[in-house]
Amino acid sequence: MRLRNIPGAREEMLVNPYVVQNPETHRGQWCGFFGNSNPIHIEIGMGKGQFIMALAAANPNINYIGIEKYSSVLIRALAKQEALDLPNLRFIRFDAEYIEDIFAPGEVERIYLNFSDPWPKDRHGHRRLTSDRFLARYENVIPENGCIMFKTDNRGLFDYSLETAQVCGWSCNDVTYDLHHSPYEEGNFHTEYEDRFSALGNPIYRVVLRPKKQEE
Repeated sequence: MRLRNIPGAREEMLVNPYVVQNPETHRGQWCGFFGNSNPIHIEIGMGKGQFIMALAAANPNINYIGIEKYSSVLIRALAKQEALDLPNLRFIRFDAEYIEDIFAPGEVERIYLNFSDPWPKDRHGHRRLTSDRFLARYENVIPENGCIMFKTDNRGLFDYSLETAQVCGWSCNDVTYDLHHSPYEEGNFHTEYEDRFSALGNPIYRVVLRPKKQEE
């Protein structure tokens, strides 16, 4: 997908109060940043923010951090947040590859991965957000009772993710190949892409991944 450059987007990231500057300085101290001891949930690749904003509005006792590496995408979410001013939601313009630099072990209770880039070519497999490399990073920042909630409309990526997770020792829970027609749809917050793909008749796949340390 080609991203349209929005003039001034990068500059806005540096001054917008909802974007955390130098997030690595808050590693291990995110509860202090939010001023409470509420659990922290993050969405990696949050796009325009529909999903995470709905979650934050519905769950004021959970702190949410949206991570997006593209300024031209994140700026759309900022406009919505400026109108809502949700106190339990902040954003980071960051590459998820360095997630361990901004979160300490056990600091993130839940990670959401929604409609991630499938990177279909084998040589790009290491870039998939459910690759073994990324799963190892996630395992270092979530606690024993933590989890990853992964949704996609791409069957190839979904099958790859299930296989990779199992090989890495993660358990695959609440697996569904048609989320919107399953019991798991209750309480499911939709993303922009989810609504678009579902309107085209595409089934939505979802799984909850739990780290191997929970099985020990």
